[in-house]
Amino acid sequence: MATRRIISTEKTILDRDDDDISSAVPGQESSSTAPAVPMDVILKLLAFTFAMVVVPIGSYFLTVNTIFKGNSTYAGALAAIMANVVLVGYVIVAMNEDQSEQLEAKKKGAKKE
Repeated sequence: MATRRIISTEKTILDRDDDDISSAVPGQESSSTAPAVPMDVILKLLAFTFAMVVVPIGSYFLTVNTIFKGNSTYAGALAAIMANVVLVGYVIVAMNEDQSEQLEAKKKGAKKE
């Protein structure tokens, strides 16, 4: 069996830390510690997640005895419709946010020229 002998002064890739790797590549800056996803995006996702749980269940229990007089089929159908309304609302907000980012990028590109 042939094995590779590691010299004690030689560092393996496992022994290197971020400073050794970044200093090995000239011209590369250290990585940013900024979050990958902006906070407003996380808050929108949490708000729509909360709405996705509360709105259908709330609409079911609010309408089953008041509007539909105990008919749970109609109340369940309304809850399903309300879940779809929340879902479509999230898609619309996400698409508008994506379009606004593209417009900002175009404006920045036009100002540089």
